[in-house]
Amino acid sequence: MSPRTSGSPSRRRGATPHRRSRRIDWAVFDRWLDRLVILAVLTALVVGGSALILSLIL
Repeated sequence: MSPRTSGSPSRRRGATPHRRSRRIDWAVFDRWLDRLVILAVLTALVVGGSALILSLIL
């Protein structure tokens, strides 16, 4: 049998504490990239449409 009781949480023992490596969450990055692309496309459409309308009017 182990010396630990069954209800105690398992903890890591040792001289150096274990740190989680800081990794990029690619799902969050992908969502922000999608928003940035949508914003760029909408801006290009608005600028292109207004330039077309101005060129037809003038």
